[in-house]
Amino acid sequence: MDRNYQRELDALISNLEVQKIRPSLYLHSCCAPCSSYVLFYLSQYFEITLFYYNPNIMPKEEYEKRLTEQGRLLEEAYGTIKLVEGEYDQERFLEIAKDLASAPEGGVRCHKCYELRLGETAKRAKEGGFDYFASTLSISPHKNAAVLNEIGDYYGQKYGIAHLPSDFKKKEGYLKSIALSKKYNLYRQTYCGCLLKSPL
Repeated sequence: MDRNYQRELDALISNLEVQKIRPSLYLHSCCAPCSSYVLFYLSQYFEITLFYYNPNIMPKEEYEKRLTEQGRLLEEAYGTIKLVEGEYDQERFLEIAKDLASAPEGGVRCHKCYELRLGETAKRAKEGGFDYFASTLSISPHKNAAVLNEIGDYYGQKYGIAHLPSDFKKKEGYLKSIALSKKYNLYRQTYCGCLLKSPL
């Protein structure tokens, strides 16, 4: 039976409300548009630190453009949320992806990229003493929520930090992110990040 990640998250949030606690969350963000709805949704229940770690984004100018937009969104809409920039180590990404350029979009190359970013997020969340970690990636219709959650669960167990189950495209999350992007006039990129294949 397939897991319903949104139902799991709903149950977790309901339990937090009953206990009247507000845990800390180290949230990986791929870009401002994807984070817009996720921040709106989760900031009601968690103390969030946003982690921008995307060494897959090419070229460097594109990476910096998306980082700037992420910072602008936080300033304009979520002023209390701290932004942490991870290292832009493109060589680390290319090392895991170099033999997978011909892999189909959404395939093993993308899964390796998820592992890179979620693994670093989990590691830093544990080091920082956070209660949970998660990623905004599942809001995209191009991303496989089951694969993302399997990877998140693996790194949660590896580093001893709770992974927040999620499929943020549920409850019209993707559509809401588009609406928020329009509201804040956010730059919406036309490809996920790497240029090993043609952009989406």
